[in-house]
Amino acid sequence: MDKPWIVMLVSTLLASGCGTAPDRAPVSAPVTAQPADRADVRAVLYDQYRDWRGTPYRYGGTRRDGIDCSAFVSRTLRERFDTAVPRTTVEQSRSGRPVARGAWQPGDLVFFRTGYRKRHVGIYVEDGYFLHASASEGVTLSSLDEPYWSSRYWTTRRIRD
Repeated sequence: MDKPWIVMLVSTLLASGCGTAPDRAPVSAPVTAQPADRADVRAVLYDQYRDWRGTPYRYGGTRRDGIDCSAFVSRTLRERFDTAVPRTTVEQSRSGRPVARGAWQPGDLVFFRTGYRKRHVGIYVEDGYFLHASASEGVTLSSLDEPYWSSRYWTTRRIRD
């Protein structure tokens, strides 16, 4: 019995980075007012960190019992900033516009190449730190200066202006 859908599913999983499952998690009420400045964006991101800190990483996960990097970014932007982005890391990396190193602002998305076809995404907060769902630590803050992240940095995109 031929099952071409299996081949398509496996291909999709391999090509899409750290997130592939549709986001079926319950949605909180979005923020109605956009943060006025960078300090406000940082404060919102730190609130999100406090709310989600330590939530375990789960590939394809979209909820508090386990979430992957792209779902965490998608939920954060949607729930905290009323901004929609695609679900997968690869699709997110094509959103917005590129931002040069040194011009990063709180809320910019930072992307990494973590393997041959694997990608990772987080949200820049400030002073070289970004918020993300880490495979080893769950939701956490990490420094872009850490050797692991600095050697795998790929690009930064600005979704919100």
